[in-house]
Amino acid sequence: MIPRFPLPCIRGRISASAPLDRIAWFGVGGPAEAMARPVDRTDLEALLAQLPHDVPLTVLGVTSNTLIRDGGVEGLVMRLGRGFAGIRAEGETIVAGGAALCTNVARAAADAGIGGLEFLSGIPGTVGGALAMNAGAYGRETADVLLDADVMMRRVSIERFVNDDFAFRYRGNDLDRDCIFLSARFQGAGRPSEAVRTDMAEIASAREASQPIRTRTGGSTFRNPAGARAWELIDQAGCRGLRRGGAMVSEMHCNFLVNTGSASAADLEDLGEDVRARVCAATGINLDWEIERIGRRGAA
Repeated sequence: MIPRFPLPCIRGRISASAPLDRIAWFGVGGPAEAMARPVDRTDLEALLAQLPHDVPLTVLGVTSNTLIRDGGVEGLVMRLGRGFAGIRAEGETIVAGGAALCTNVARAAADAGIGGLEFLSGIPGTVGGALAMNAGAYGRETADVLLDADVMMRRVSIERFVNDDFAFRYRGNDLDRDCIFLSARFQGAGRPSEAVRTDMAEIASAREASQPIRTRTGGSTFRNPAGARAWELIDQAGCRGLRRGGAMVSEMHCNFLVNTGSASAADLEDLGEDVRARVCAATGINLDWEIERIGRRGAA
């Protein structure tokens, strides 16, 4: 895929026709037309200032909740670099960069004797991704602990949004999709470090026992409908272990899709649609995708 636009000049890494399957949790997907990794806010500002307004911009975290289609992604794909991954404690709050892993935020809180953020250790994504989708686990979600966040807009302006500005909802918010989450402040409460670590260990054990975390998978595939659990509906429809090509509905937790080794993105997406159709036929409920599907279908 040859870029149809000039590549911005930045201090970080930027490349044309960049393979994305290497970074994707599912291990599938076509290339990005171009991919950039700015090192800090100044570098990000320079990148956005040079990027033509008609070039699509896609921001990726660690892809734990993303399915990249086989035809690749048009425009510029961006991942924030290490300069956006810092974490520090300020009293009973934690300030974390948009590229910081949620698990690392939870660990930093434990080290600082801050409780209330333990659930973040059960979210396999970045702070930016958690803000974008109001990620949650084990009874809590991002909206419960966010104070505010610094956000850069495509027009190269930085704004600080407080919790209410997000208008959080289940697995989403009302902000413009062009938002780039630079950092966030989370409110915790004083708690002995060992007690925090104990709860985090219990979360880790629960994930290990109930989710296929050691396979090529993503996060939860479908959102829970009101008053129901997606995995129970999928199980009820007889989809546990269902296959299409190299893709399979996990037998451990049937709201997870698994690449058994030879799946294409089309296999995974089509299997998901098979599941949706079977659940609708069995229960009358239409499941909504939680995993974000990006890019074009078909070969690059």
